[in-house]
Amino acid sequence: MLRLDDLELFVRTADTGSLSAAARALDVSPAVASAALKRLEQALEVRLLVRSTRSLRLTAEGEQFLAHARAALRSLEEGRGLLAGGKTAISGELRLAAPSDFGRNVLLPWLDAFQAEHPQLRVRLLLGDRVSDLFRQPADIALRYGIPDDSSLVALPLAPANRRVLCGAPGYFACHPAPRQPDELREHNCLLFMLGERVHDRWHFYRGRREASVTVRGDRSSDDADVVRRWAVAGRGLVYKSWLDVAGDVQAGRLQLELVDYQGEPAPLNLICTHRAQLTRPVRLLRDFLQARCAELLAAAPW
Repeated sequence: MLRLDDLELFVRTADTGSLSAAARALDVSPAVASAALKRLEQALEVRLLVRSTRSLRLTAEGEQFLAHARAALRSLEEGRGLLAGGKTAISGELRLAAPSDFGRNVLLPWLDAFQAEHPQLRVRLLLGDRVSDLFRQPADIALRYGIPDDSSLVALPLAPANRRVLCGAPGYFACHPAPRQPDELREHNCLLFMLGERVHDRWHFYRGRREASVTVRGDRSSDDADVVRRWAVAGRGLVYKSWLDVAGDVQAGRLQLELVDYQGEPAPLNLICTHRAQLTRPVRLLRDFLQARCAELLAAAPW
């Protein structure tokens, strides 16, 4: 029989990368923490962690078990919430990873509204554009653009119809003629961001069955998509970004759309998790909430 406190210690150790830090967080001695991990490994008959005097890392079996341990703790926390707060209440902590631009400028006010509906729920938000390993990341779920390369991950659609759009600030177009077709983008300063380890400098546009691809250049690039959007709003060049990211700027007049006769690249937004056991009631409610909010923005999309 696995002990709940042993599971919690294992998850804390994996999240902090330190057995002593996990022991302090749970207010137990290092000796008790070490015994708990040993007891858990013996019960599972596998080695979960490789420990030395200076470092600690998960084994392959530990990485595989970590998602299940988190899901088990989350499920128990949800059960406590149901008993303590009634069947309509959700509580506990929801750990969510999201892209930087979408997270800061779109998701933040949505999470405020969601927590106002569920005041007992705590949210831990992790922002970043690099595609990290969800099995290692201390998050329950992630919001990501595109379909994940790892087929073992669970991907639930939030905004499957979302696409990229070309836009720039009115100040930029006051000094530069608006492009009438994709090839003319070669004459413009295009603001670039990183997709994985590669600069996204090949932009694709669609008109009916025809596809137009153009390699663009610019004097600025960043691995933070929010920085690239801010440069565009400041009039530094053209940007080719997810409609969800720039819809607010377009509606407020800070950015204006161009090449609207063309469709941009698909940019579906998905909710990603490592196992369906992580689709707890708070996660399902958040998914439904985000789907509805994304649908509102997509209703004003130019396509």
